[in-house]
Amino acid sequence: MSTDLTANPHARTELRRYAKALLAELAADATCPPMPPGITHVPDYWLAPAVEALALLTRGEDALVPLGRAGRLDERRTALFLCLALASCGQGDRIHASWLGIAFGELSLERQVTTGQRALWVAAARGAYGPAGKIFVLRKLDTVNVPSHCEPSRWLGSLIPHEPATVVPPSLADFPELAEMPELAQPVQASARLARLLGRCAEITSTQVGAAESPVRRSGGAAPVQGEDEQSAVLRQLIDTDGPEPPTSSLTDHLITDLRPGSAPSLAALALHVAAPIVRGAAEELVKATQVDPPESVTIPLLGHRVVLRPEGPDPESLAAAEGHITGEGLPTRGRPWLAHVLLVLGVAALLTALLIPAALPLAAPAPVLVLGGVQQLWRRRRRERADVEYVTAQLSELRELADSAVWALHEYAREAEKRAQGATSDLGELTRLLRRGPRAG
Repeated sequence: MSTDLTANPHARTELRRYAKALLAELAADATCPPMPPGITHVPDYWLAPAVEALALLTRGEDALVPLGRAGRLDERRTALFLCLALASCGQGDRIHASWLGIAFGELSLERQVTTGQRALWVAAARGAYGPAGKIFVLRKLDTVNVPSHCEPSRWLGSLIPHEPATVVPPSLADFPELAEMPELAQPVQASARLARLLGRCAEITSTQVGAAESPVRRSGGAAPVQGEDEQSAVLRQLIDTDGPEPPTSSLTDHLITDLRPGSAPSLAALALHVAAPIVRGAAEELVKATQVDPPESVTIPLLGHRVVLRPEGPDPESLAAAEGHITGEGLPTRGRPWLAHVLLVLGVAALLTALLIPAALPLAAPAPVLVLGGVQQLWRRRRRERADVEYVTAQLSELRELADSAVWALHEYAREAEKRAQGATSDLGELTRLLRRGPRAG
């Protein structure tokens, strides 16, 4: 490598190569590789003094002079480079407090978050810059006023995805079709959703810190945190190109993504802090949904017939109509047993003719068969009629039992509704307490 990089047309390429090697060594074991002579003597290029300052800072030496030169050439890129580079090697506590503000810039709902802002956001949330870094990101997020009515269903869908289509309360376990009725299902669904929301918020705001995000001191700094891909990508972009960092997604999209189950707890805590007014408003609506009085009557299909149920019992008219349908379908109208009568008449006639007229004696042979056939037809008809009566009787008995059981289930549902409303109010109070507590800085 040439030692006179100021005269070398490939000076920037050599400098960038060394900067990448420096970052790799620092991330691996926090040691600074030897700096070739003249490597930072690239005029009018912010990266040269920034790399020199980074090497000095990691050794704990004074870097004021190269910092001044780099800041005059490109203050924001210098601050962003040093913040991310020191975080990647576990020495984020060496940054100056003002660097984060210079590097981060401003957040806005109207502008997409840049890759640099997101990388700083993630690093600070995970403790790369200590409690002060988390407080810095919190204050930045606080400056963005997300409207409390901003698509609450989208925020809740991220916090508690994969909700069941129907929640069957214990009182309606024997009548799941009742649990699907909107007037009965909505309070139950709201209560279950609020309970899941409380559980997810309690998980996010838990004081337990995962081992992957626990700050561990090493060589006077915090240990490297998980998920450095974003930081590395931004550092490579800063080294290789002179343009601004590209945009990623909107601020709202990042926050909603961070709220999903499985996301880093530190990022979820910050996102929940921003979404707290939206979550609280949605929770209040869920509580209102649980406080709806049960309907005065419901119509339910029982054995394929619609019956109106009221607290005092099944509606007599609808029950009588259902019983009439069952009776009409179970006891069909049958005509006279003409075939049986014909067989009996023929059999008797043949027998009498054979007795009165000796020449017609052969007619007596089929007479018993004809009579037996007629009797059998009458017996089968009687058996079918008896079976129909038994079936209808059983169906009517089952209909009444189901109707009475459904009424008692609705009574139990009403008792559960009172407890459900009380539980939802309690859940809202606990949820409000969790949201007020917010994320921990340390």
